[in-house]
Parts: sequence; C-alpha cells; structure tokens
Amino acid sequence: MRVALPVFQPITSVVSAVSGRLLSPAQRAIGNAARTALAGRSSGGPELEFATDQDRGLFGPDSVTWRVHADRSMLIGGVRALLLQVLHPLAMAGVAQHSAYRTDPLGRLARTGRFVAATTYGTTPEAERAIAMVRHVHEHVRGTASDGRDYTATDPALLAWVHNVEVDSFLSAFRRYGPGLSAADADRYVAEMAVLGRLLGAEDIPETATELAAWIVQAPDQAMTREARDAVRFLVLPNLPARMLPVYGVIVAAAVDLLPIGQRLELRLWPVPLADPLVVRPAATAMLALLGWALGPPPLPGSMDRTGQRVV
Repeated sequence: MRVALPVFQPITSVVSAVSGRLLSPAQRAIGNAARTALAGRSSGGPELEFATDQDRGLFGPDSVTWRVHADRSMLIGGVRALLLQVLHPLAMAGVAQHSAYRTDPLGRLARTGRFVAATTYGTTPEAERAIAMVRHVHEHVRGTASDGRDYTATDPALLAWVHNVEVDSFLSAFRRYGPGLSAADADRYVAEMAVLGRLLGAEDIPETATELAAWIVQAPDQAMTREARDAVRFLVLPNLPARMLPVYGVIVAAAVDLLPIGQRLELRLWPVPLADPLVVRPAATAMLALLGWALGPPPLPGSMDRTGQRVV
C-alpha cells in the first residue's frame, strides 16, 4: 500500500495521512491551518510503501515503536533531541559546517520526517533505502571542529550520541505528553530502536530505558561551544514565519522542560520557578489535544488487513 507522505512534521503527518477517518468541516479547516502553519502549503509529497503482514518492516504493527511514533508528542521530543544534541562538540561542528538548518529549517524537518516515517512504518526495502541514503550522506560529512579535532559523521560514537539522544527524547515526550508506557514497554521501545541505531553504524547502544537515561547524563565530551550557543539561539527563536511562532513557542518550552537539569543548565536555559508545571505543561497538553482533534486520530497498530488496506 502506497501512502502519500505529507512533510509538515515527523511521523505524525504520516499517521494523519493514513488514518482514513472523516473529519468535520471545522476539524478539516483547523487541520489544514495547522499543516500550513507547520510547513506551508504543499501539493503533496513522496509516497511511502507501508508495511504489511507480509513485510512488517523493521518493527511491525505490534511494536512499541509504531505506538510511540504515532503520537504527536513526537513534535516535542524532536525539538528536545535537537537541543540536547548540540552539546556534543563534534556532532555540533558537523551540523554547523554541513547543515542548512538556518536557511531551510522546514526542509531539514521534512527530510528527518521522511527518514523516521520510512524506517518506522515502511516496508523492509523502504527502510533499507532510507538507511542507505543516510549512510551515504554521512560519508561526505567530515571536517575539523573549532577545538582542532577532526570528525566524521561515520564515527560510531557520534552516531550513538545522535541516536541515543533521539530515542531518549521521543520516549521522554511520550511518557509525559502521550498515553505513557509501562516500564516493560519502555524497555521494548529502546531495544527495538537499538536495531535501527546499529543499522546506521552506531555502537554503544543501551537496550533499556534506565540504561539509556543514565547514558545520556553520563556521556563524555559534552560542552557548550560557540556553535552550540548559536544553534540554541536559533532553536529557541528560529527564522520561521510569524504564523508558526505561537505553536512553536509552546513546543520548544515543553522540550526544554524535558531536558535533564544538568544539561539544561549547560545550555543556559534557566528554569523559572513553577513556570513548567503551571504554564508550560498545561499549554503543551492543550496544544497537542487541539492538533489531535484537528488532524484526526492516527491508525492504531494492527488496524490494517493482510493486504495493507485500512480496516474501517
């Protein structure tokens, strides 16, 4: 089953596209406005070959990964990951020297969304193509950081940093703003995603949620460089259309609230007493609820028949 893939945000766009639910005119109007605000108008996007029972892809419909990545808390988790990833000087050097995040933030978001969608919900060939493409790009990302050290994006340690931060961020956001997970399912999610990390070339990949959280806090070589400060400023106050800023402001505030306190202080994102529990969390919960209502519910894992057709 091929599904048209919108690119207004990672993963949640995909599940909205394949939900097959009829929305009211009010929902459709607000949903269209949300898509436009998040990524502008689009005539469509690339297609995704959706996993079926015959080819379950990397994870399959009964995986925890399908459940976590279907939730709109991914918006918050994605920004949290970007904030945290800047703390690795070599990873940040690669982004600063090779990424167009300042001039094309929505394009970068779309490419990230395509990769997460393909590796989560795509068939095995879809996932393999997406992984091969990323590995090919990484072969050309190399240089010298501001501290004089050489780096390459194929370094297993750098790949582990990026992967582990993303998984921890998606999990943290889902636990706070999604339906939540049992301890056993949280461990399943981390173990499932470890498969993807290794396919990308990463090493030192934790397989339980507790190990992952400890790894994030204790990972060596974290520092606030000039490039990191520039990236944090951009992430907090990005060059985005004015219509996007109110929603984005809530997302970034919720992402900052999810950071480990030590790394939040290292990023110079100082906590304001009582602001997070009394203002940020209710605002983020309300914003995600509105988006969920407007965009329609995602399909539940296992809600497709053996041919990949939506079961209504």
